[in-house]
Amino acid sequence: MSTRSDLVEGADERPAPPAPEVEDADEATLLATARRRLRIVPLTDRVSSWWWALAVFAIALVLRLWGLGSIRTLIFDETYYVKDGYTLWKNGTEMAWPDDPNPAWEAGRVDTYLPQGEYVVHPPVGKWVIGAGEALLGADNPWGWRISVALLGALSVLLLARIGRRLFRSTTVGTIAALLLAVDGLHLVMSRTGLLDMVLSFFVLAAFGCLLLDRDRFRERLAAVSARAAATGEAVSVLGIRSGLRPWRIGAGVLLGLACGVKWSGIYVLAVFGVMTVLWDWWARRRVRERRWFENGLFRDAIPAFFVMVGGALVTYIASWSGWFASSKGYFRDWAEVNGHAGGNPVLNALRSLWHYHTEAYSFHVGLDTPHPYQANPLGWLLQLRPTNFYYRELDYGESGCQALRCVAQVNSVGNPLIWWLGTAAVLVCLVMGLLWRDGRALAALAGLAAGYLPWLLYIHRTIFTFYSVVYEPFLVLCLAYVFGLLLGPREAERDRRLAGGLFVASLLVLIVMVSAFFWPIWTGQVIPQSQWHWRMWLPSWP
Repeated sequence: MSTRSDLVEGADERPAPPAPEVEDADEATLLATARRRLRIVPLTDRVSSWWWALAVFAIALVLRLWGLGSIRTLIFDETYYVKDGYTLWKNGTEMAWPDDPNPAWEAGRVDTYLPQGEYVVHPPVGKWVIGAGEALLGADNPWGWRISVALLGALSVLLLARIGRRLFRSTTVGTIAALLLAVDGLHLVMSRTGLLDMVLSFFVLAAFGCLLLDRDRFRERLAAVSARAAATGEAVSVLGIRSGLRPWRIGAGVLLGLACGVKWSGIYVLAVFGVMTVLWDWWARRRVRERRWFENGLFRDAIPAFFVMVGGALVTYIASWSGWFASSKGYFRDWAEVNGHAGGNPVLNALRSLWHYHTEAYSFHVGLDTPHPYQANPLGWLLQLRPTNFYYRELDYGESGCQALRCVAQVNSVGNPLIWWLGTAAVLVCLVMGLLWRDGRALAALAGLAAGYLPWLLYIHRTIFTFYSVVYEPFLVLCLAYVFGLLLGPREAERDRRLAGGLFVASLLVLIVMVSAFFWPIWTGQVIPQSQWHWRMWLPSWP
């Protein structure tokens, strides 16, 4: 792997030596000065960086596709989203089902749904994604209802390799982050199950990547324009340097709209990422010494960012309901007309009906407190204190290949304990480095984690589950990879120091992979002797 100095070495965010003041310098010198002030470290797109990313992606893909259809029953909440995805593609909206429809579905009779729409409490995007796999491979087999999520899970690993490389300016640390995500149990289980949360995680991570690209391109523009103005005496607008067209920010808005279209918790991510990207802009304007950097950033960056990201997300979100708008069967589709709230405009009538649908769904979510054996307090999520059991069977000797007196086949969403326990410690390190040392790399990783995790503390008494953590898991992994980067040390460090750091990190990674191999059977539903299953229940709260 490449061990570029611009990772730990902190070239991106760690305080740099002050740039010298240069009088009568040429534009190239002024540009170099501006780039130092903005701590811009160019990323050469070496072929080797892609090879490492693609290698880890291949590992992730194999782990997520191997035996994907071996469990032929609907597990946990697949009972909702798999069937909803199928009827969305057939009818444009989710349809109701008769009592106890799962045996027929699992036997391949997938068209037993009823002629009326179903009341569902999550937006349709994630179910459209699940249904795409069913449309491609058929809904009468587990591959069809799990393939889309599995592919997004593997693509998330590839995304994280590139995001980690850009954030830390290191191919090595980006690859480490991707490897950790590839072999973690929670991410693996959620990638192999037809639920919504992996789809949400993918859109959130992709939006973060877009904002990173936008940040770097904006800084390059500021450096170039400020240097040219200083060299030529060219006047800069009283409102500061123009931001220019920012397509990556537009893309982030669309992706966050899709995230909200999977689950409403994407709204919190939209808010945090919106603040994050504007703070990046203000910091950059201040570093190039714009006289009114705050006011300029407000008018040039913050206000446009609000309309681009929030407006783009809102338009995308409403568009995701297009199947419901087009269908006459959607639940509450004609609520406005039936309940005397209709006007002369059919579009407004449809929006009134959709708004009523949302108020009803919101009331359901905030009032959901039905006890569940695997509900988990979010205070314990980072430590994986109460993972979710998705599938569990006890088998006797000779049954399904059981070679012991008693066997167990389980899909338990517990994460790799080393990744999550070390990752929790890494979050504390990132807090120190970000808040005390003002390391923006640590703060960026923490922003993604905070957006996906902290809002759940507001709903601590609701029926919620540890597997929701998969949305912020990539950012926990970035925190851990960041600390590994600190242990590796800067490129200019003494050879013995780098060798010791490298051996220590490599040993930890080998141990993590071995732990993942140990837990593999209970992540994939393998039939194992009950005694071996007990070996894997490290905490009394795991079974």
